[in-house]
Amino acid sequence: MKNLLISLKLFAVLSLLTGILYPMCITVYANQLAPYQTNGSLIENNGMTVGSELIGQKFISEKYFWSRPSAVDYNALSSGASNLALSSQDLFKQYKQRKLLFLGQNSNVNDQVVEVPQDLLFASGSGLDPHISVESANFQLKRVAGARQISQDLVRNLVNQFTESRQFGILGEPRINVLLLNLALDRELK
Repeated sequence: MKNLLISLKLFAVLSLLTGILYPMCITVYANQLAPYQTNGSLIENNGMTVGSELIGQKFISEKYFWSRPSAVDYNALSSGASNLALSSQDLFKQYKQRKLLFLGQNSNVNDQVVEVPQDLLFASGSGLDPHISVESANFQLKRVAGARQISQDLVRNLVNQFTESRQFGILGEPRINVLLLNLALDRELK
Protein backbone atom coordinates (compact mmCIF):
# COMPACT_ATOMS: atom_id res chain seq x y z
CA MET A 1 0.00 0.00 0.00
CA LYS A 2 2.89 2.32 0.81
CA ASN A 3 4.34 1.90 -2.72
CA LEU A 4 0.95 2.69 -4.27
CA LEU A 5 0.70 5.99 -2.36
CA ILE A 6 4.24 6.95 -3.33
CA SER A 7 3.49 6.15 -6.99
CA LEU A 8 0.29 8.21 -6.98
CA LYS A 9 2.05 11.20 -5.40
CA LEU A 10 4.91 10.94 -7.89
CA PHE A 11 2.40 10.65 -10.76
CA ALA A 12 0.55 13.78 -9.55
CA VAL A 13 3.75 15.83 -9.13
CA LEU A 14 5.19 14.80 -12.52
CA SER A 15 1.84 15.38 -14.24
CA LEU A 16 1.72 18.89 -12.79
CA LEU A 17 5.33 19.61 -13.76
CA THR A 18 5.45 18.10 -17.25
CA GLY A 19 1.79 18.43 -18.23
CA ILE A 20 0.99 21.94 -17.00
CA LEU A 21 3.92 24.00 -15.67
CA TYR A 22 6.53 23.12 -18.32
CA PRO A 23 4.24 23.73 -21.36
CA MET A 24 2.99 26.97 -19.79
CA CYS A 25 6.55 28.25 -19.20
CA ILE A 26 7.67 27.30 -22.72
CA THR A 27 4.62 29.03 -24.24
CA VAL A 28 5.19 32.26 -22.30
CA TYR A 29 8.93 32.17 -23.02
CA ALA A 30 8.40 31.54 -26.75
CA ASN A 31 5.85 34.36 -27.01
CA GLN A 32 8.35 36.75 -25.46
CA LEU A 33 11.37 35.56 -27.42
CA ALA A 34 9.86 35.00 -30.89
CA PRO A 35 6.21 36.12 -31.09
CA TYR A 36 6.06 36.08 -34.92
CA GLN A 37 7.18 32.46 -35.15
CA THR A 38 5.17 31.34 -32.10
CA ASN A 39 1.97 32.62 -33.66
CA GLY A 40 2.43 30.77 -36.95
CA SER A 41 4.55 33.21 -39.01
CA LEU A 42 1.34 34.72 -40.38
CA ILE A 43 1.58 37.17 -43.27
CA GLU A 44 -0.77 40.10 -43.47
CA ASN A 45 -1.62 42.12 -46.54
CA ASN A 46 -3.79 45.23 -46.26
CA GLY A 47 -4.78 44.27 -42.71
CA MET A 48 -5.90 40.75 -43.66
CA THR A 49 -4.09 37.50 -42.94
CA VAL A 50 -3.30 35.94 -46.32
CA GLY A 51 -1.29 32.93 -45.24
CA SER A 52 1.69 31.65 -43.35
CA GLU A 53 5.30 31.94 -44.37
CA LEU A 54 5.63 28.24 -43.49
CA ILE A 55 2.73 26.71 -45.47
CA GLY A 56 2.52 26.55 -49.24
CA GLN A 57 -0.52 27.78 -51.14
CA LYS A 58 -2.01 26.95 -54.50
CA PHE A 59 -1.58 29.60 -57.19
CA ILE A 60 -3.16 28.93 -60.59
CA SER A 61 -3.28 32.36 -62.21
CA GLU A 62 -0.70 32.95 -64.94
CA LYS A 63 0.33 36.21 -63.26
CA TYR A 64 1.65 34.37 -60.20
CA PHE A 65 4.54 32.03 -59.60
CA TRP A 66 3.20 28.55 -58.94
CA SER A 67 4.12 26.49 -55.91
CA ARG A 68 5.30 22.91 -55.78
CA PRO A 69 2.56 20.36 -56.33
CA SER A 70 0.85 19.09 -53.20
CA ALA A 71 -0.29 15.55 -52.51
CA VAL A 72 -2.83 16.95 -50.01
CA ASP A 73 -4.04 19.89 -52.15
CA TYR A 74 -2.36 22.36 -49.76
CA ASN A 75 -4.57 21.31 -46.84
CA ALA A 76 -2.57 21.97 -43.69
CA LEU A 77 -4.82 19.70 -41.64
CA SER A 78 -3.84 16.62 -43.61
CA SER A 79 -0.19 17.26 -44.28
CA GLY A 80 1.62 14.39 -45.92
CA ALA A 81 3.07 12.81 -49.01
CA SER A 82 1.39 10.56 -51.56
CA ASN A 83 3.62 7.64 -50.52
CA LEU A 84 3.68 6.44 -54.12
CA ALA A 85 6.72 4.36 -55.04
CA LEU A 86 8.99 5.37 -57.91
CA SER A 87 7.64 2.38 -59.81
CA SER A 88 4.01 3.51 -59.34
CA GLN A 89 2.00 4.09 -62.51
CA ASP A 90 -0.06 6.72 -60.66
CA LEU A 91 3.08 8.71 -59.84
CA PHE A 92 4.27 8.43 -63.44
CA LYS A 93 0.88 9.67 -64.65
CA GLN A 94 1.01 12.65 -62.26
CA TYR A 95 4.55 13.41 -63.40
CA LYS A 96 3.53 13.41 -67.09
CA GLN A 97 0.46 15.60 -66.43
CA ARG A 98 2.48 18.14 -64.43
CA LYS A 99 5.23 18.21 -67.03
CA LEU A 100 2.75 18.84 -69.86
CA LEU A 101 1.04 21.57 -67.81
CA PHE A 102 4.28 23.38 -67.05
CA LEU A 103 5.66 23.07 -70.56
CA GLY A 104 2.35 24.26 -72.01
CA GLN A 105 2.05 27.25 -69.69
CA ASN A 106 5.69 28.28 -69.75
CA SER A 107 6.92 28.65 -73.32
CA ASN A 108 10.36 29.29 -72.18
CA VAL A 109 13.85 30.60 -72.22
CA ASN A 110 14.32 32.01 -75.68
CA ASP A 111 12.24 29.18 -77.16
CA GLN A 112 14.91 26.59 -76.32
CA VAL A 113 13.95 23.12 -75.19
CA VAL A 114 14.36 23.05 -71.43
CA GLU A 115 13.59 20.55 -68.71
CA VAL A 116 10.99 21.37 -66.10
CA PRO A 117 12.69 21.71 -62.67
CA GLN A 118 12.07 18.64 -60.53
CA ASP A 119 10.53 20.54 -57.63
CA LEU A 120 7.70 21.62 -59.94
CA LEU A 121 7.00 18.01 -60.90
CA PHE A 122 7.08 16.26 -57.52
CA ALA A 123 5.32 17.13 -54.28
CA SER A 124 7.33 17.60 -51.11
CA GLY A 125 7.16 15.17 -48.21
CA SER A 126 4.72 17.36 -46.30
CA GLY A 127 2.77 18.49 -49.35
CA LEU A 128 2.97 22.01 -47.92
CA ASP A 129 6.43 23.27 -48.89
CA PRO A 130 6.19 27.07 -49.31
CA HIS A 131 9.42 27.31 -51.32
CA ILE A 132 10.52 26.68 -54.87
CA SER A 133 14.05 26.59 -56.21
CA VAL A 134 15.60 29.57 -57.98
CA GLU A 135 15.63 27.41 -61.11
CA SER A 136 11.84 26.94 -60.80
CA ALA A 137 11.28 30.67 -60.40
CA ASN A 138 13.43 31.40 -63.47
CA PHE A 139 11.51 28.74 -65.39
CA GLN A 140 8.24 30.63 -64.70
CA LEU A 141 9.65 34.13 -65.06
CA LYS A 142 8.73 34.73 -68.70
CA ARG A 143 5.12 33.61 -68.15
CA VAL A 144 4.63 35.82 -65.09
CA ALA A 145 6.18 38.88 -66.74
CA GLY A 146 4.09 38.36 -69.89
CA ALA A 147 0.83 37.88 -67.96
CA ARG A 148 1.48 41.04 -65.95
CA GLN A 149 2.81 42.94 -68.97
CA ILE A 150 5.94 44.05 -67.15
CA SER A 151 9.60 43.62 -67.97
CA GLN A 152 11.35 40.36 -67.24
CA ASP A 153 14.14 42.34 -65.60
CA LEU A 154 11.74 43.72 -63.00
CA VAL A 155 10.48 40.22 -62.21
CA ARG A 156 14.04 38.85 -62.18
CA ASN A 157 15.05 41.56 -59.68
CA LEU A 158 12.20 40.52 -57.39
CA VAL A 159 13.21 36.86 -57.71
CA ASN A 160 16.77 37.80 -56.74
CA GLN A 161 15.53 39.98 -53.88
CA PHE A 162 13.42 37.15 -52.43
CA THR A 163 16.01 34.41 -52.85
CA GLU A 164 16.87 32.95 -49.45
CA SER A 165 20.34 31.52 -49.05
CA ARG A 166 21.24 28.10 -47.70
CA GLN A 167 20.38 27.60 -44.06
CA PHE A 168 23.46 28.26 -41.93
CA GLY A 169 25.31 28.74 -45.21
CA ILE A 170 25.57 24.99 -45.90
CA LEU A 171 22.19 23.26 -45.58
CA GLY A 172 19.80 22.92 -48.51
CA GLU A 173 19.70 24.99 -51.66
CA PRO A 174 18.86 28.64 -52.28
CA ARG A 175 15.07 28.94 -52.36
CA ILE A 176 12.23 31.39 -52.78
CA ASN A 177 9.06 31.67 -50.69
CA VAL A 178 6.30 31.71 -53.32
CA LEU A 179 3.72 33.61 -51.24
CA LEU A 180 6.16 36.40 -50.34
CA LEU A 181 7.29 36.72 -53.97
CA ASN A 182 3.72 36.85 -55.29
CA LEU A 183 2.73 39.49 -52.71
CA ALA A 184 5.77 41.56 -53.75
CA LEU A 185 4.67 41.28 -57.39
CA ASP A 186 1.22 42.56 -56.45
CA ARG A 187 2.72 45.49 -54.49
CA GLU A 188 5.01 46.34 -57.39
CA LEU A 189 2.06 46.91 -59.72
CA LYS A 190 0.19 49.31 -57.44
